[in-house]
Amino acid sequence: MSTEAAHHGSPTASEGEKAFDPKLLVFCCNWCSYAGADLAGVSRLQMPPYFRVIRVMCSARVDPEFVLRAFERGADGVLVAGCHPADCHYIGGNYRTRRRIALLKMLIQQFGFDPERLKLEWVSAGEGEKFQKTIVEFTNTVKELGPSPYRGGV
Repeated sequence: MSTEAAHHGSPTASEGEKAFDPKLLVFCCNWCSYAGADLAGVSRLQMPPYFRVIRVMCSARVDPEFVLRAFERGADGVLVAGCHPADCHYIGGNYRTRRRIALLKMLIQQFGFDPERLKLEWVSAGEGEKFQKTIVEFTNTVKELGPSPYRGGV
């Protein structure tokens, strides 16, 4: 009987918020950001478990189609992490990435997405704490935005 009564009640706002666990995709460059993510893990820094890391050789290797496909398949947010400007192992890859992300933010806005669902961050190999802080902040931002309009995938 208590189970039946629970089904008839409407969920409170706090229950609805708890039910939303965002799906985040994080592209990390091999040389800096991936090592920063590894340092955060080895240091046992606490992070929300809602993200998957994809390792790429350079942040410039993140094709805009990868980002669009992630959103199409239900990702609630995409983070691209690369080397700091002037520290790219492929000379100017992160400058190309910066331009691409700016254009992608305008493009996804045309599809009805909040541009804050796409983030670019520079994280070096020794910045495990920055990686952890970035993940926590991005998760909180995406939680505030709510589920992706395409949640559920195609």
